[in-house]
Amino acid sequence: MRSTAPPAPPDTFEVRDLTVVYGRSVRALHGVSLEVPAKGIVALLGANGAGKSTLLRAVSGTLPMHGGAVESGSITFGGEQLTGRSPADVVAAGVVQVPEGRRVFSGLSVEDNLRTGRLGLRGQSRASARETAEQVYALFPVLAERRRQAAGLLSGGEQQMLAMGRALMARPRLLLLDEPSLGLAPQVTERIAGIVRRIHEEGTAVLVVEQNASLALELADRACVLDVGRVRLAGPAEELSRSDEVRRLYLGEHPDGDVQPPETATRALARWAA
Repeated sequence: MRSTAPPAPPDTFEVRDLTVVYGRSVRALHGVSLEVPAKGIVALLGANGAGKSTLLRAVSGTLPMHGGAVESGSITFGGEQLTGRSPADVVAAGVVQVPEGRRVFSGLSVEDNLRTGRLGLRGQSRASARETAEQVYALFPVLAERRRQAAGLLSGGEQQMLAMGRALMARPRLLLLDEPSLGLAPQVTERIAGIVRRIHEEGTAVLVVEQNASLALELADRACVLDVGRVRLAGPAEELSRSDEVRRLYLGEHPDGDVQPPETATRALARWAA
């Protein structure tokens, strides 16, 4: 009698053997598997072109908009199948993405930007929307101070906070963060990291895609490293932070303790292909 794997705990996010193609022949992901436990934080690392954005597109339901398709494998959240679902259905299932580059609506006020985070949600009252907005303002006091200001006049860090606040308006159980530190000063990055920790402490699971590996490994419980569409390394974040390969490629350190610039994606891929 063939044994079956035990069911995943409630609210576990699972990607299993996911293969994604663009067009008819370009495979961007090859049998990728990863798991984000309920209320956990998992970091997804990799050089440019490793497949991180493709994975997020597959999860969020936007892959067809980029000419891609899931060839095989599955994406589930709490046992619910997300593979092939529309972006609206994915959000309704509790999975919400904060896109790379923030992408706030610059001509709308902070307040109106937050309201867009609830568009398409069904069965939620205005009172619930107001309560959620106040929770977001409590988490990001600067947004409360500038709620009637046009989003385009905010600083980069404030726009990142607004993008995160907009996602939280949908009350996600899993938050997808795509390069939250991109283009931000170190002190602002630390502030964003602190907010991510608070979001996690309040019960939201997080999958964070980051090229700032030091930040990501500091935030996460577990991490996964993609290399040209395949999982190269996976395990506890603390363990991976001690890996010679991760230290060399992403932290700019050599095993002997010397600090050097991290390898570029081109050089790294050329070395791996050699």
